[in-house]
Amino acid sequence: MNSPPIPADFYQPAEFRPEISVGYLMRRVLASILADADQELAPWDMTHAQWMPLFKLYNCGQSTVAGLARDLQLDPGATTRLLDRLESKGLLRRERSTSDRRVVHVFLTPQGQAIASQVPEVLCRVLNRHLSGFNHDEWMLLRGMLERILANGEALRLSQSSTSAQEQGGAS
Repeated sequence: MNSPPIPADFYQPAEFRPEISVGYLMRRVLASILADADQELAPWDMTHAQWMPLFKLYNCGQSTVAGLARDLQLDPGATTRLLDRLESKGLLRRERSTSDRRVVHVFLTPQGQAIASQVPEVLCRVLNRHLSGFNHDEWMLLRGMLERILANGEALRLSQSSTSAQEQGGAS
């Protein structure tokens, strides 16, 4: 059984304010990065919601609709609508699997590859602007702290799922 990480006690209800919440600050940083990326990608008539699946496909060659939904953390319906827009722009194509009709493969078109190949340069510019004034050690420290938060979250999910599975097993 996985034990959850021991919680810190930095936040106290009596003094809590959203503007000091790490989650709130991370959400604002992400919103700023995505808005900047959207502005950079506007010449290609792209939004962050659209370049994310293109970039994912660019890096892996092809995927399935279900795989993209999972990787992008979108529900299958939203993923299908997003892919409809990208397909109508001529940036990708979908093909139903010949071995399993439930599976739909997604591939970039040459035009989609051309746009997706621009994403790393754009993201590097956007991220570097947001890291203005940081030195290398601060950047590495920030990355390390964010990775620790992610690892804590994963450990919490694993311990909760194993606790839930044990409770369901004991209920039978």
